[in-house]
Amino acid sequence: MRRSMIPILIPILVFAASAGAQNADTLNRVVAPPGSDLGLPFSAGVLSGDFLFLSGAIGNQPGTTKVQGDAAAQLRQTLDNLGRVLAAAEMDFSRVVEANLYLSDLRFVDSTIQQIFVERFQADRRPALTTVQADIAIPGAVTEISMIAARPGVEIRRISPEGWPTPPRYSWGLLAGDTVFVSGMASFDPKTGETVSGDARAQTARTMKNVGAVLEAAGLGFGNVVSCRVFLADTRDYGAMNEVYPTFFPAAPPARATVRAHLIRPEWKVEVQCTAVKGRDRRAVLPPGAEPRAILSPAIQVGERLFLSGMVGRGPDGFLPDVSAQTDIVLERLAATLAAAGMSFRDVRDATVFLSDIRYYAAMNEVYRQVVGSPPPARATVGLQLMTPDALVEIQMTASKPAEPASE
Repeated sequence: MRRSMIPILIPILVFAASAGAQNADTLNRVVAPPGSDLGLPFSAGVLSGDFLFLSGAIGNQPGTTKVQGDAAAQLRQTLDNLGRVLAAAEMDFSRVVEANLYLSDLRFVDSTIQQIFVERFQADRRPALTTVQADIAIPGAVTEISMIAARPGVEIRRISPEGWPTPPRYSWGLLAGDTVFVSGMASFDPKTGETVSGDARAQTARTMKNVGAVLEAAGLGFGNVVSCRVFLADTRDYGAMNEVYPTFFPAAPPARATVRAHLIRPEWKVEVQCTAVKGRDRRAVLPPGAEPRAILSPAIQVGERLFLSGMVGRGPDGFLPDVSAQTDIVLERLAATLAAAGMSFRDVRDATVFLSDIRYYAAMNEVYRQVVGSPPPARATVGLQLMTPDALVEIQMTASKPAEPASE
């Protein structure tokens, strides 16, 4: 048997494999604060190049599986857990450039929760932020937050298009080194905050226009976008969104994952979160047998970094009704795409797993653990509906492989 029956109790838990002292020439290493090592298939943090990728954290007591307290208490504990990982990498919240906030119920987004989140960040250094409703694996957990932080020494600049007011809780975008992180954008007028109504096509167009304004303010354009996540309020709008979305990209479209989620405002039909990188060496990576697609590229490579699309487990005979089998196929597809860029799972730094039913978490983990290997990348895992009804799991990854040193 390839897989052992190991019960996995929680999706995100800050655990402790001591990272040790950082050498100045170490570009890639696992980062984790002291505590109990529960042997979960993700690392609390992974430092790679200019960035620290932090696994999604929940409000558990470190070293235990216990989550207790109301939404405010859990959010404070979640941020404390993330703060411990940042501290282990000799950073703090001022270095955070992107945050994904998953809430089990959007009714938790109130003034108290907003204030708890905001108070951790400097007023002029709040991260790009995307907030959606999602299922969390452990019963009683109300939030999961994943983050990306920029290594000390990397310049960070807040991006605000001309005439746009500064959001109180986040930034429209942040430029960290050569990378722009754009907050989740929707169909709204940034100057008034009012929703620009319309069908899915019209809302997608307005959403992408907002994304473009942030990119332009950072000196970039859609040709620099390497990865996006699209959140749809209704899967039936998938086709309409896809008619508009790819028209904004002048070259190979970015890597992408698309899932259904409840959005902050009920009138929003689509929300798009993007990452863009400066540089002219951007290229699409196609594994053997793959054909270019108008809506997404299997992966986009810029320099040492590879941004992979979310992939699902469709096999030669379609989707098998088993999450373990689908996870096998997903990881096989991701491995083929990594290999086409000269990489492997050892080069993966960050992953996001979307499950159509969060109860699949343990079964997915058994396969993921054995295929991805050790040390595992940082990872977030949430329950969100996928675009194909028979798809049970979708996984999106980011990888990097430092260039070989020049020979003397």
